[in-house]
Amino acid sequence: MTPRLISNPPNPWRSEHVEWLEPQPARLEILADATREILSRNDSPDVGFGWSVNPYRGCLHACAYCYARAFHEYLGFGAGTDFETRLVVKLRAPELLRAAFERPGWSGETVAFSGATDAWQPLEAAYRLTRRCLEVCVEYRNPVAIVTKGALLERDLDLLVALRDRARLGVAVSLPYADDALARRLEPGASSPSRRLRLIARLAEAGLAPAVLVAPVIPGLDDELPRVLEAARSAGAARAGWQLLRLPGPVAPVFEARLREALPERAERILHLIRETRGGALTDDRLGRRMRGVGAYAATIAALFRASCERLGYADAPLEEPERASSTFCRSGRGAQLALL
Repeated sequence: MTPRLISNPPNPWRSEHVEWLEPQPARLEILADATREILSRNDSPDVGFGWSVNPYRGCLHACAYCYARAFHEYLGFGAGTDFETRLVVKLRAPELLRAAFERPGWSGETVAFSGATDAWQPLEAAYRLTRRCLEVCVEYRNPVAIVTKGALLERDLDLLVALRDRARLGVAVSLPYADDALARRLEPGASSPSRRLRLIARLAEAGLAPAVLVAPVIPGLDDELPRVLEAARSAGAARAGWQLLRLPGPVAPVFEARLREALPERAERILHLIRETRGGALTDDRLGRRMRGVGAYAATIAALFRASCERLGYADAPLEEPERASSTFCRSGRGAQLALL
């Protein structure tokens, strides 16, 4: 079903949550998605979740490298400026999630938020779809995993604490760079690194043991990696992970154009090093390689990450916790959900 245009959508910059946002000029077109499903199934073995919820398609963060840009083409839109300005909203996301949890086959697997576009992007300040989905997860005691660049997550601390206490929660803040000016060039609509570090501190103060995800690590800008890990550790991050830059399909030309505009004096070297970690191409989507790359330079990045984590005292544990045999999941008023025979 073709998304329909929403006239006069809510303005996130005028919401009561503006203190968590960093307004950017944008001419937006908001469309309503009439999808009948909200849970997306992932069967890729190198992605740490099986199910995800994405209330939005397209993202105001406008990160030059976002792999989700490719998905926007499935809607008949472009992967460039369309991804940042023609945004699709799943207005019934909370109701659809509740319906999914009520199905007999659902047994309480972990649900990931921001598996594609960021669930705490600025639109969320107005629509509150992600928060309402979290409320459903709390009600059903369904485990949740979160990755975000959005400082708006701080608004939902009460729900995160409830999920930690009643189910399971893993929360990671994506932070590729420590330098605010550099970040603004390549991810212009996202919360600044300094603001994300304050978010990590608030999550730590709430006892949520936040992780930092250095993603993507861009070859040629990997000198930011130890700086990010040190700053995040000082802010209270307990665990850390990293992923190499991925540029699937139409994302590669978008990234190259934005990189040459943002960092013209460094662009050629960065592109050369990306190819060095991808077997001579700008991307390599083969499983087992796409998250880490190949070759000597990729190995150097991995070694730098390990050494930095060891020096800083990060916990030696993966960001994604394996599913437990016993689930906390239960349907309202019916006690713990029994395993299906």
